[in-house]
Amino acid sequence: RRLACGDVEGRLEAIFGRVRAIQAKSGSFDMLLCVGNFFGSTSEAEWAEYRTGAKKAPIPTYVLGANNQDTLSYFPDVSGCELAENITYLGRRGVYSGCSGLQIAYLSGTEAQEQPAPAHSFSAKDVAELKMSLLSAPNFRGVDILLTSPWPRDVGTFANSAGEIDTKKCGSKLVSDLAASLKPRYHFAALEKVYYERLPYRNHMVLQETAQHVTRFIALADVGNASKKKYLYAFSIMPMSAMDPAELVKQPQDVTENPYRKLRKEAPTSKAPLCAEEEAACQFFFDFNKHQGKKRPSDGKERGDSQPKQAKKPPQPTGPCWFCLASPEVEKHLVVSIGTHCYLALAKGGLSPDHVLILPIGHYQSVVDLSSEVLEEVTKYKAALKEFFRSKGKRYVLFERNYRSQHLQLQVIPVPLDLCTSEDIKETFIAQAQEQQIKLLEIPEHSDIAQVAQRGTPYFYVELDTGEKLFHRIRGRFPLQFGREVLASEALLAQPQRADWRQCAAQRPEEAAQARAFRRDFQPFDFSLRD
Repeated sequence: RRLACGDVEGRLEAIFGRVRAIQAKSGSFDMLLCVGNFFGSTSEAEWAEYRTGAKKAPIPTYVLGANNQDTLSYFPDVSGCELAENITYLGRRGVYSGCSGLQIAYLSGTEAQEQPAPAHSFSAKDVAELKMSLLSAPNFRGVDILLTSPWPRDVGTFANSAGEIDTKKCGSKLVSDLAASLKPRYHFAALEKVYYERLPYRNHMVLQETAQHVTRFIALADVGNASKKKYLYAFSIMPMSAMDPAELVKQPQDVTENPYRKLRKEAPTSKAPLCAEEEAACQFFFDFNKHQGKKRPSDGKERGDSQPKQAKKPPQPTGPCWFCLASPEVEKHLVVSIGTHCYLALAKGGLSPDHVLILPIGHYQSVVDLSSEVLEEVTKYKAALKEFFRSKGKRYVLFERNYRSQHLQLQVIPVPLDLCTSEDIKETFIAQAQEQQIKLLEIPEHSDIAQVAQRGTPYFYVELDTGEKLFHRIRGRFPLQFGREVLASEALLAQPQRADWRQCAAQRPEEAAQARAFRRDFQPFDFSLRD
């Protein structure tokens, strides 16, 4: 059960008060999705109470980004971040996949009227990249929910009247193109200060294409508007992936033709060229290894193989990914080692200068999803890091949070050997977990995580360099910074001020210098330079 709302405009008490009232009357809801302007010109006083933790949103709330210059400052990280407890900024564009399998595509901002696009606007490139990330997935049928702030242009074609809104002039053509391609079951938008629930429309051509699910477009008014127009919408939805196919494609009696039919006819059918991400990956591998003094071939041709073996491609991301090495968004100055299937990078805003991440080069969400060859190289990196840190009088603590994350990140943090024992570390994690009603269980030393967690299962796990492991199956909410908070606590590293990475981020030149130093020191232990 979900709730969606229109422009909040900073009226946080009004919207959260209304949510509490609905929950008291109708039972709990899983999340609140906010489209349009979440912040307004007079937001600061109310927002300060939530930002500081004095007040808390009653349910997990997910918001889109700024639609104007005035509210840009409320969104510190374009890739999305937690703004306050229970309030999350989804990011510029992408797909949020809940633990239930529900897919929510989102696009922040308004359509750019100039180039380069302002930070509060999206361009044709943004839409194309979001479409490509989803449409390239095999057997793509559509997304469950699409969130945009602007209406799609021409949404009223073949439909019931939108009142005073002229749908042929209002809204964004790029959003129409996005909706036509992604085929959402629900599409929410705002900004026009009115409520409009369009009749459901088809996503297939009758007698020409196989029947597909319908789309319901719903525009919501602004919160607390004087005209009492509807601004909050309650609905129940089962993930498309969990539905019976026949039930999914049932057509309601009032279904209409697709308002973007003309767009669909005009859509190019030619094969897409090599994407920018692939070009960037090839270029990056060459440049990076040249600086290392060693160029590693990536296609087998320089090894003398006339017919190189084709490796199985990893799954593709369902949105822009900041950790897939081929992605332009990767901060490559932080990369310190590249293997065949994995790479090491310094953590941005690390707990210490040698806090590193082990990441798969391809797109995998968790350790459970890794192929055998990728898992083997992860194990090699762990062994190399153990030897490296032990040479410096340290032991490492590794943790993974497979919850509200798209790409596997194994956080590896060194702790001085003379500071605490491995037993101290375990006890600290367990004690602080109990304080937050988190049940951390010790699992056998040589057990594989895949033995205790199935694919798609949200979890958190800790691993010591002795092989000891602690595991928690996430069944509801989970503190995003829990692993860092425990390690930064007085009982271990005694640096509680560094629990939030955003408070620790350094300037790019300093980060680059730290990466060079780590790369130099790690070189004798780096198997990727010898393989």
